[in-house]
Amino acid sequence: METIDISIYSLSLVFLLLAVPVILSQVYGLGLIKPLLSSATRMTIQLVLIGVFLKYLFLWNNALINILWLFVMILVAVFSAIRGSSMKPDKIFAPIFISFALATFVIIFYINMFVIRLDHVFDARYLIVLGGMLLGNSLRGNIVGIDTFYKSIRKDAKKYLYVLSLGATHHEAVRTYMKESIRLALKPTIASMATIGIVALPGMMTGVILGGASPDVAIKYQIMIMIGIVVSTMISVLLTILLTSQACFTEYGTLRRNIFIEDNPE
Repeated sequence: METIDISIYSLSLVFLLLAVPVILSQVYGLGLIKPLLSSATRMTIQLVLIGVFLKYLFLWNNALINILWLFVMILVAVFSAIRGSSMKPDKIFAPIFISFALATFVIIFYINMFVIRLDHVFDARYLIVLGGMLLGNSLRGNIVGIDTFYKSIRKDAKKYLYVLSLGATHHEAVRTYMKESIRLALKPTIASMATIGIVALPGMMTGVILGGASPDVAIKYQIMIMIGIVVSTMISVLLTILLTSQACFTEYGTLRRNIFIEDNPE
């Protein structure tokens, strides 16, 4: 069974639904009309452009081009993670890029090589789609993880310094903050896993079913991607914290000055 196409006219009818939040925003003075319409416009333009690009990307299906595009996706995710954090870009750009790249490539390679068993491991249809899903969730996790980690240490500065003064190593002193940051970063994904199939039908499963596959195939793909997301997010958050620590802490284990955006320059 093929997926039913949506005509341009039919798609325009979807935009009529935006009248509901626009009217409610106007009535209750929510101030959401401009950002809502702006976001909807940007989304439409970006998706149309990426749709055209992906059409040719899938047609060419060149391993080098596919990998380069995945790196572009990683770069965009890194910049988004930095914007969502309170840290200065020059302190965390390289560590976050390395973390995202390693976590994404390792999980995608494992899935494509050993789970799906593709002949062409860097097939565009799998590499780009799976990469986007992994990066999207890793992005959210890293924003929460890195922000929680450094803000918690700064907030508990006296307690943290006291632990260091007792002879604890840097790793021992930050261990509690690291554990809590990783827990918070993974909490939404783990909660989502527990309710999938009962509360909601997730994107991967819905997409596969609408693509014409049977529900049992869609279920297998959804299980695969959810486990991949959890592992990828955990690896990237842990690596981000460990790698940024090299730039954000002094040799004595204390936070460097002016690593937060709101800090005054030296």
